[in-house]
Amino acid sequence: MRLLLALCFLATLAPAQEKWVYLDNGHVRLGINLTAGACIGWFSHSHSSDNLLNAYDVGRYVQQSYYGDPDGSDWNGKPWRYNPVQGGSWRNEPAQLLESRESKDELYAKTTPRHWATGKLLPEVTLEQWLRLEGGLARLKFKMAYTGEKTHKPYHQELPALFVKPRLETLVSVGKDGSLQRQQPGFPNEIIAIGAEPWIAWVNARDSGLGLYLPHVKEATTYRVRNGNAGDCSYLAPLQTFALKPGLIFEYEVTLAIGTVEQLRSVFGKLGASK
Repeated sequence: MRLLLALCFLATLAPAQEKWVYLDNGHVRLGINLTAGACIGWFSHSHSSDNLLNAYDVGRYVQQSYYGDPDGSDWNGKPWRYNPVQGGSWRNEPAQLLESRESKDELYAKTTPRHWATGKLLPEVTLEQWLRLEGGLARLKFKMAYTGEKTHKPYHQELPALFVKPRLETLVSVGKDGSLQRQQPGFPNEIIAIGAEPWIAWVNARDSGLGLYLPHVKEATTYRVRNGNAGDCSYLAPLQTFALKPGLIFEYEVTLAIGTVEQLRSVFGKLGASK
């Protein structure tokens, strides 16, 4: 699987002038950066300045990112592989926004990603997203279409990549026996199993933070970086293993929520019961 070092290091080029668009329903606020592939970089309570997401560079955000075979590319001296990233490249070269639509209830975007290592635009990959708010929930739908000619080997795929502020340093999940599991991952990546309930949360010292409902996976990868600088982060990504191959179309949905662990468990439990 991918070594996720790349997304926690300082990018070398300054990002372009940012353009943000928001949904706010009076409960929560969700924001995307149109100059970073329309990636999700803001999630907070309505009218709050306390953003829980990490948008340090275009490799952060909540976004789509996929992996193929080693291709001779180089990320800052490290051998890399085919890696379309919704936000752009490690040098902060933004992805190409093809289309975006805004309404009272939904944000839509279509993006051509860049190769994380080389910065090359990858027109054989098209990324789409449909984002809406329901009460205190952010419902996120993602779609990837691959029209390349190469069939890659199967790899772990991030569905999606999720970076949060480093103050959210405790990862909470539910074990197979239904008990709450709390841990503070280190670096590099750890793989964790999704237990009796399909959600994970990053929380602060008061047991409050951001949760991700991920019914489409059985495992996730996670790490924390703590170097005492602006590059610090907490990360997780739900994982599935599949190959990029000609004609592949892949869609999935996840849900974000804010609250205490008890509140998150309750709201995600209701989501599961409604399926």
